[in-house]
Amino acid sequence: MSVPEDEERLLPLAQRWPRASKFLLSGCAATVAELATFPLDLTKTRLQMQGEAALARLGDSARESAPYRGMVRTALGIVQEEGFLKLWQGVTPAIYRHVVYSGGRMVTYEHLREVVFGKSEDKHYPLWKSVIGGMMAGVVGQFLANPTDLVKVQMQMEGKRKLEGKPLRFRGVHHAFAKILSEGGIRGLWAGWVPNIQRAALVNMGDLTTYDTVKHYLVLNTPLEDNITTHGLSSNLVGLHKATQ
Repeated sequence: MSVPEDEERLLPLAQRWPRASKFLLSGCAATVAELATFPLDLTKTRLQMQGEAALARLGDSARESAPYRGMVRTALGIVQEEGFLKLWQGVTPAIYRHVVYSGGRMVTYEHLREVVFGKSEDKHYPLWKSVIGGMMAGVVGQFLANPTDLVKVQMQMEGKRKLEGKPLRFRGVHHAFAKILSEGGIRGLWAGWVPNIQRAALVNMGDLTTYDTVKHYLVLNTPLEDNITTHGLSSNLVGLHKATQ
């Protein structure tokens, strides 16, 4: 039943535009998470690039003697040599990617769950629907985010070129977008999208299926209600599930 226009204006924004609100909230959550974890991602990438550059210089016969600084020493080296804020160098394309990817997959999953598949009469959401919905949400989210994912990877590769003494290709994120677009056209922004969506489908099948199944189980079989505590427990179990893969 539709809500009268006067009453609709009094509703909270989340109820008036549920899909847009979900996208914005997912994007905000993804941004906070990315800002918190990006130094670890940057350190891992730098460590990988340092190892590759060292092996290239030393040759195959000296692989075992290649220097290895470790995560902590690499992070401290970045802070001491380049400054504390350099731990977030390149975070912009990563945020772009996660906002589009997280918002797209969550909106798609909820739409599939509520509109396309629907719940059973006992309010239970079957596992097979969660599996299919999670995979489809991953496909849609990653397809939408592929241009930002591509730019993120290309910007990370700039660090490797710098270590190898090669000239940089991009002046920044927006220049990278423009250059890829000018050289490869619209299709160039979706280079490598097939393996990307395949991976995203499998990842989201595990993530969203586990989260939704655990949340519904807790709501239906325990005194817990559908609130932040239940969401937090479900998210922690998703993280545990990912750590065991």
